[in-house]
Amino acid sequence: MAATAGEPAYAPPPVIRQGETLRTITDTVADVVLVRAAGRAWWIAFGVSSAFVLLLVIALVALFTAGIGIWGIDWPVVWGFAIVNYVWWIAIASGGTLVSAIFYLTGSEWRTAITRLAETMTLCGIACAGIYPIIHLGRPYYFYWLFPYPNTMGLWPQFRSPLLWDFFAILTYVIASVLFWYFGLVPDLATMRDRAEHRAGRIIYGVLALGWRGSAGQWRHYKAAYGLLAGLMTPLVISVHSIVGLDFAAGLSPGWHSTQFPPFFVFGALLSGIATVLVLTIAVRALYGLQALITGRHLDALAKVMLASSVAIGYAYLMEVFSTFYGLKAAERTLAIYRMFGPYAAAYWATILCNVALPQLLWWRRLRGSAPALVAIALAVIVGMWFERYVIVVISLNRPILPSAWGSFVPTFWDIATLLGTIGFFVWTILLLLRLIPAISMSELRVLVDRMKGEAG
Repeated sequence: MAATAGEPAYAPPPVIRQGETLRTITDTVADVVLVRAAGRAWWIAFGVSSAFVLLLVIALVALFTAGIGIWGIDWPVVWGFAIVNYVWWIAIASGGTLVSAIFYLTGSEWRTAITRLAETMTLCGIACAGIYPIIHLGRPYYFYWLFPYPNTMGLWPQFRSPLLWDFFAILTYVIASVLFWYFGLVPDLATMRDRAEHRAGRIIYGVLALGWRGSAGQWRHYKAAYGLLAGLMTPLVISVHSIVGLDFAAGLSPGWHSTQFPPFFVFGALLSGIATVLVLTIAVRALYGLQALITGRHLDALAKVMLASSVAIGYAYLMEVFSTFYGLKAAERTLAIYRMFGPYAAAYWATILCNVALPQLLWWRRLRGSAPALVAIALAVIVGMWFERYVIVVISLNRPILPSAWGSFVPTFWDIATLLGTIGFFVWTILLLLRLIPAISMSELRVLVDRMKGEAG
């Protein structure tokens, strides 16, 4: 927007606050792990999340003892909270990878301060997502039967099963995400090794740093390999969530059998992932006092990406409704009307409100610069994306093609306990990791500071 006469032109916030040097960056980030004690806020968050982790353990013990009958699933809703939560967590994890990999390939400077948070969030999200397909098997101790391995009984998995597609997708994504996260950590682990005051810390960080010394040759190979990993992760994360969408599209149930599901799920992954990265970034920024390194520029950029993702997912919702009523399938139209005006209509309209309507407030620059407003909108988006999965899974299964098979779904205490437990586990793992590793990539910030000084000179 152009400035009016007499009004100063708008200047975007800097990527790094003026006056930051290589030394101050290293001191600020490394001291959080090596010097500063965990504050009261960290201990409160850790205690609350630990209570939810305990709730998850209790829920899993009850599940393994009594079986999946303790959940609310029944015919025709044989996929309940377990699949809803699985898709939701995979989307959150995928969004973190998209932030880190895609914006690295595009050379976006603002990504440097949040890439570590996004990659860490990816690992924690995958850990939460991986729980659900295993416990949904009924006999989770035989989960390795999904993998095609030689055995004397001649058992081979059903390669046409979406469950097998999920297994390969998660396995590939976990391996690639861990490599991408760890490879980006190596230069910072060497810094932690050199700054550690205790011998145990020097040994642990030294082993993890893999002999990194920061030579020109090491940096040359590192940048080439990191660029290749980023180039690999971008199509991989799109393909992984497309496979999740194909899990549904391969079925014949009304509301599922659609060719738009793969891109539709990718849009949703980007939206929920960006929202989670935004909440995590603001929380870490406030918790560790990193306002000089995570500035308003980062929040503004994340808010703009979340707004663009909301527009994309809104288009997908619109096309879903249009194709339903433009088509000739009566079952699809019946389901669409049931979603909008049936007993689960609140979930449908909560999806539209949280994922499409509320993010449109981000067109205003003042809201993009307000941390409380961004947290409120991002949390609404995260909740809305969960409702979207609930609409896709539960409500679609409520109304199959034959009216004689129609049913209902009511979640039990154990459904809700498992969901809350994995949320606690997600927060718990992030809190632990950010006490052991730098929350911000010091090596990338140093490169950025050097380049900014060169341009200024």
